[in-house]
Amino acid sequence: MNASNPMVHRLAVAASLTLLASASASAQDARALYVKSLAATCANCHGTNGRALVGAGVPGLAGMPAPYMVQQLKTFKDGTRPSTVMQQLTKGYNDSQIEAIAAYFAAQPK
Repeated sequence: MNASNPMVHRLAVAASLTLLASASASAQDARALYVKSLAATCANCHGTNGRALVGAGVPGLAGMPAPYMVQQLKTFKDGTRPSTVMQQLTKGYNDSQIEAIAAYFAAQPK
């Protein structure tokens, strides 16, 4: 195989770009799955994908503005907003996880 051949060079570049795109898509898929798994922990109370049942007594999270949700989750976490369960649950998340959960629910249709 002749490395100075322009066709060989183009094929090598194309193969490299394909591998990079595949790795990037795979990383995005893994990140999306990770965020979805974080959000799934909310389903028992707030419904699948944040759509609470009518009369559930807890708010639906789907479509809620992310900045508002981040603020609320952080006030649960630091104890300034009292709750029965949310204070304990939010202590298990770091700030980037809270932001990812909020962004996930903000993107969900109501």
